[in-house]
Amino acid sequence: MNAAEVPTVVTDQVQLELAFAAFNAASEQLSGVYQDLQLQVERLTHELAMANGELHRQLAAKEALSQKLALLLNALPGGVIALDADACVEQANPAASLILGDPLVGVSWQKITDERLSSTAITNEWLVNQDALFKNEVQRRIYIESSSEDSAGRRILLIHDITDAYALQEQARRNQRLTAMGEMAANLAHQLRTPLSTALLYATHLGNEALAQEERQKFAAKTIERLKHLEHLTSDMLRFVKGETASLESVAISAVLTELQQVIEPQIKLSGMHFNLYDNSQGTSLVTDRKALCGVLVNLVENAVQASAQNDVISLRCDLVSRNVIFSVHDDGAGIDSAHQERLFEPFFTTRMEGTGLGLAIVRAVVQSMGGHIEVKSEPGRGSEFIISLPTKTSVIEDIRNRGTQEINQ
Repeated sequence: MNAAEVPTVVTDQVQLELAFAAFNAASEQLSGVYQDLQLQVERLTHELAMANGELHRQLAAKEALSQKLALLLNALPGGVIALDADACVEQANPAASLILGDPLVGVSWQKITDERLSSTAITNEWLVNQDALFKNEVQRRIYIESSSEDSAGRRILLIHDITDAYALQEQARRNQRLTAMGEMAANLAHQLRTPLSTALLYATHLGNEALAQEERQKFAAKTIERLKHLEHLTSDMLRFVKGETASLESVAISAVLTELQQVIEPQIKLSGMHFNLYDNSQGTSLVTDRKALCGVLVNLVENAVQASAQNDVISLRCDLVSRNVIFSVHDDGAGIDSAHQERLFEPFFTTRMEGTGLGLAIVRAVVQSMGGHIEVKSEPGRGSEFIISLPTKTSVIEDIRNRGTQEINQ
């Protein structure tokens, strides 16, 4: 090796040493990074194991809760139905199947209401149609509640079987009427005794052969009058005990008012009073018992006549308010004080000597059976007004037909 080659070898050795040093430094750096990565992997593996354990615990808890809810849902005596956004049954518990029959899941709720339910006059109450599945059972009566829609448009329906409760309620009403009839017998005893005794006295006079013909006719007329009064008392008693309307039909209000005017106005004029009829029914009809409705209005007008004096005005008015028809009978009589107003519709309460105290009680019972209500507005010295509110044909029939998609959606 000559002197010129020595520096070159030294230079290569130095470069090689520097390369080894750089390699060692890089190796140490990579080793450190690898150790850090290994520590991070171990930490992440531990965290993942913890998260998986927590997820397993949550899943187990949700599974246990789901089982408990399923057991609770199956044990509920009331029916529970889950509807999807298209108003089809997603889920139903056994009670719902027992009440409505199968199949339920996957069936449109509208189809179920159309085929298996019959509407009643009471909102959200239905009768379950009796087919082969329920032919040996008493017809079920149910009440349906609906939850609000969630963000996805789903709802929950709660179905309550109120058959027994309704039967008990009807039995209670019947017992109440029978109790009232017993009280009526006691309260009417003295009222029956007086006209009966008077009729017997007049009849005794009729047996007197020396009685003049004119006097005989007078006693005969008075006897008939007392007997008719007895008949009126008996009729009121039977009507009150019956307490319900008979057959329902679609009745044009204008026709009823015209008929009433022809019957009532001549009698009012004979009493020296004036009668005004205001018919704003606009061709509306009612689904009701025509005879019972006429009886209610005649009763109120007759009461107005008895409370009025000559030249007073008696008004019968009919208006449409929202989806109700409003009848009002107004008189210019002496009015009714507030203490008596609170008891006006109680059976046997009357302020008239010849009254039975059943007229307004019968009126209220009939109005309530039609799904309406009655109220009185009166001030002493300023007359009285009796106001009846009844649902129109539309609100009774059309709402019932559409209730499967309208009322339950509320």
